[in-house]
Amino acid sequence: MSSPRIGTLTQLWSKWKTLRLPWRKQYLAGMDLAGNTYWEFRDQLNATRYRRIVKYNPKTHYADVKIAPQWHQWLKQVRPDPPSIPEQRADLQRQANMKQLAQRADERWASKPSFLDKPKEQPVPATLPRDPAGYAGQTEPDEKEGVRNAIGSPEDIGRAAGDQNTEKDPWEQAKRRARGPSEGWQPQEWTPGPARKR
Repeated sequence: MSSPRIGTLTQLWSKWKTLRLPWRKQYLAGMDLAGNTYWEFRDQLNATRYRRIVKYNPKTHYADVKIAPQWHQWLKQVRPDPPSIPEQRADLQRQANMKQLAQRADERWASKPSFLDKPKEQPVPATLPRDPAGYAGQTEPDEKEGVRNAIGSPEDIGRAAGDQNTEKDPWEQAKRRARGPSEGWQPQEWTPGPARKR
């Protein structure tokens, strides 16, 4: 961003206005690159302290006015001397460099993989053998191969147990043992009667 050049006539006018002549009520402290002028004048309540104000460039709309941080410091009496034009240009160059560095940092950040991205296909580890038969699962031998279960099938087990456990459902067995008045109770229909007049 290039700053506008200050004309010769404006430079002469600003030098004349910066002179602290005794009959002047306010003195020009400086200008910024946008054409705003900064003024000092004696405060009527506090004679030892100067008041500082800014007069905006008349060609600029009030919504577009921007004051540099150095001039803010000067206006708030934090900085004793007003910033010079070369200092303001150096600050503009610093801001442009910061924008370029931030853009490069953003590009580097975008190029790195993120944990939020979808994971890519992972390569097969090199420790696995290339022969798939090496990882074939073993199968259980069938009866045809001569191996048999010593206990037998589930039906044989049930016949061997006999009538030891004829009752399969324990809740049904508990219902048969205890038959109280509330065991078979079920709620009935209810219709309200007519209300009494009070």
